Amino acid sequence: MSEQLEHSLLADIEQAASPDALEAVRVKALGKKGLVTQEMKQLGAMTPEQRKEAGPALNQLKTRIMDAIALKKAALEAAALDQRLAQERQDMTLPVSPRRQGRIHPITQVLDELSEVFADLGFAVAEGPHIEDDFHNFTALNIPEHHPARQMHDTFYLRPDANGERKVLRTHTSPVQIRTMLNEKPPLRIIAPGRTFRSDSDATHTPMFHQVEGLVVDRNTHMGHLKGCLEAWLSAFFEVDRVRMRFRPSYFPFTEPSAEVDINCAWRDGALVVGEGDDWLEVLGCGMVNPRVLSACGLDPDEFQGFAFGAGLDRLAMLKYGMTDLRPFFEGDVRWLDHYGFAPLEVPTLAGGLSK
Repeated sequence: MSEQLEHSLLADIEQAASPDALEAVRVKALGKKGLVTQEMKQLGAMTPEQRKEAGPALNQLKTRIMDAIALKKAALEAAALDQRLAQERQDMTLPVSPRRQGRIHPITQVLDELSEVFADLGFAVAEGPHIEDDFHNFTALNIPEHHPARQMHDTFYLRPDANGERKVLRTHTSPVQIRTMLNEKPPLRIIAPGRTFRSDSDATHTPMFHQVEGLVVDRNTHMGHLKGCLEAWLSAFFEVDRVRMRFRPSYFPFTEPSAEVDINCAWRDGALVVGEGDDWLEVLGCGMVNPRVLSACGLDPDEFQGFAFGAGLDRLAMLKYGMTDLRPFFEGDVRWLDHYGFAPLEVPTLAGGLSK
């Protein structure tokens, strides 16, 4: 009986033409009411001698049937895969579908745009250390000892070194201007972008932020050059034909005279439009380099004059690209970066430079 049953089931397995047909054979043989299962249920009614003979034979039958089903299943799956591969072919000559790989941070984008504009104006990019001494960060910039910027509530001081000197995390990129004037001879024309640090935190201030400062030193530099430089820069950066500017008198220890710069703007449906309208928006500070700063750097103020200006990179990014809070710039939220960041191959650039 077992041999006839085995031959019959093996024949059914061999003839199964699909996974569903094979599953039907498995149920027929090994299901709760399967033929092999029914044979095994009869072992209970046999004598011990009969069970000793019939039990191993049924177990071996069950194993052979299971092995045959597994082999047949693998063969059916392989055949189905071969058929699918034969029918589904890809044209390898087609171009690969583009996939977005990361986003460019708005700060990086704005820095690239500024560098492009100032390169057209003949400026070089200068850099300096983040940890500065008192001379480069304060004294050489004509910042007196009693100035609020030197206080601990504004400045991050490091622990005293072996000489008892307490260095600081630079509060601006102006020390780069000092180092440039100390190490190079005029004429000088540089921008100094980079990280700066101040003890402040709210929607428009963070303990670490970015600045870009500019410096020009030559024998015949005057305020007219400063105005023309700023107008060319701001018009190209905000991608308008021309911005109107106004200078408001101000005070900075390292420039004299000093001014705050406003540009004309308008608001449309809650969005800022630069270069149009009669409203005014403050964007940066500037002035002629204080003669004391020139003297501290070994330059004769009777021979050389210069102008300097500074603006927040983060603020410029917020104004141009419609961001309202500075803190997410540094929180590392990929959702924010996905919304405000730039695709590497699709970033807006200022390829036209100052020709606009």
